[in-house]
Amino acid sequence: MKNLLTDIPGVRVGHAHDAAVASGVTAIIFDQPAIASIDVRGGGPGLRDAALLEPEATVEAIDGIALSGGSALGLDAAGGVQAWLAEQGRGLRIREAVIPIVPGAICFDLLNSGNKAWGRFPPYRDLGYAAACAAGPDFALGSVGAGLGATTPNFKGGLGSASAQTDGGVMVAALAVVNAVGSVTVGDGPWFWAAPFEVGNEYGGRGLPPSFTKDMLKARLKGGVEASFAENTTLVVVVTDAILTKAQAKRLAMIAQTGMARAIYPVHAPTDGDVVFAASTGTKAIDPRFGLTELGMVAANVVTRAIARGVHEATALPFLGALPAWKDHFG
Repeated sequence: MKNLLTDIPGVRVGHAHDAAVASGVTAIIFDQPAIASIDVRGGGPGLRDAALLEPEATVEAIDGIALSGGSALGLDAAGGVQAWLAEQGRGLRIREAVIPIVPGAICFDLLNSGNKAWGRFPPYRDLGYAAACAAGPDFALGSVGAGLGATTPNFKGGLGSASAQTDGGVMVAALAVVNAVGSVTVGDGPWFWAAPFEVGNEYGGRGLPPSFTKDMLKARLKGGVEASFAENTTLVVVVTDAILTKAQAKRLAMIAQTGMARAIYPVHAPTDGDVVFAASTGTKAIDPRFGLTELGMVAANVVTRAIARGVHEATALPFLGALPAWKDHFG
């Protein structure tokens, strides 16, 4: 196990980004169509094809997921991933038509000092195609792909991942793009809210502070009193090898949202677009009640860890006045 989303067999991840733009795309590719659903808790989401992931919608499976910076402009990234899948002959078949199913979600990174004067068309469709081309079993964490331009109130945000398995051997893993309005650390210190769930020293091994002060519990919001601007979002993809129905995938996404609440303070704000995609590659049977509950518990844990790893692994953008990375202070 590599502690990555790609520990789930049949899942590949690729990144593409533009350093000058300070934004990018991450593509999650399924080797076979995956049953999937979604849960949205933030007040300012930016989504593509989210409605088809609801349990009552007809389409059951998806071929990939596109995560992007660029706010609403980044929704073009899914089109690039679709283009690559179409070249592979992948997609929903309706007679001779083949339609790759690629839901997408975006985060706001348009004010991070990168050059957003890209001309008539934003670069995200091409970045989506490049990310899909790059998809493989290994991928970088931190300031890469959709996490390149991500920020939090006090430290550079980024992309993280983590994996685990249930006592019965069912695998579950998460990938998170952390661009939250709330803080991932306790105050401005080295401690992550996610500390109780850390495995080894995957995000520094600092634990929690010996006690909590009033200052530590104050809200640290990106933009301060101007946090009404939707400059935020945490995007999460959870994948398991359990056999799930679409309704069970929806429940898994809902339980996995607990992981955000353990890792970000505060979370699910009006200016966040927090979303969890949950997908099943469908190879291991589980009990529909206890098994799904246990799976959701472990999924929430890996979401918590993935969020902390995203900030822990990030590096600062090379612009004057850019937010420092956690490692700049505590690495």
